[in-house]
Amino acid sequence: MWETRPSVQPSAPDYREPEPPAPAPPPAPEFVDLTVPSDAVLGLQIERTVSSELARVEDRVDARVTRDLRVGDRIAIPAGSTVRGSVSEVDRGGRVKGKARLAIKFHTIVLADGTQLPLKTDPVVRESGGAAIGGAILGAILGGGKGAAIGGAVGAGAGTAAAMTNDRNPATLAAGTTVTVRMQAPITVTVQKE
Repeated sequence: MWETRPSVQPSAPDYREPEPPAPAPPPAPEFVDLTVPSDAVLGLQIERTVSSELARVEDRVDARVTRDLRVGDRIAIPAGSTVRGSVSEVDRGGRVKGKARLAIKFHTIVLADGTQLPLKTDPVVRESGGAAIGGAILGAILGGGKGAAIGGAVGAGAGTAAAMTNDRNPATLAAGTTVTVRMQAPITVTVQKE
C-alpha cells in the first residue's frame, strides 16, 4: 500500500521586526549638601503622650516636624520628617520635692528616604501645672533678642508661680502637643538638585 506523507511547505526565512532602540537612561540625579546652622529652630509635634508619672530616663520619644526647615531657597528638612529623642530627666515631684518635671532631648532626624542624621537640640522641659521652660525660644522667634529676653522672663515667671503652688500633678507632654526646639550643632543634609 501507498503511504501518504504530509505535504512539505517551503521554509520561509525567520523574519522579525527590529526592536526599537532602548530609550536613553535618564540623567543621573545631582545632589547638593545643605548645612543647617546650629541656631536653627525646629517645630515639632509629639507623637504619643509622655508623663513624669510613667516615664523613665532613656524612654523613646518620637515627634514629627511641623513645617519645612529651609536653607536659602531649598528645603533641608521637610515637614513630616520624624525626629527621635529620649527622656533625659524625670522628677515625679510631691509634697517635699515640689513640682514634677520632665525633660526630653532629641537626637536623631529620619528623612523620608530613611536617612538618619544625628541631631543635638536644647531640651524640651515640662513642669507640672503646664509651665514650660524655654520661653526664650518662643520670644526669639517672635521678636528676636528683645523677644528672647521677654520670653525668658515670662517662662521664668511661670515656672516660679508653679513652684509656689507646690503642684503635685504630673508633668505631661500630651500627644499632639507642638513644641519648638533650637539646634545646638549644625547638620549637613544631602538633597537632590531641582
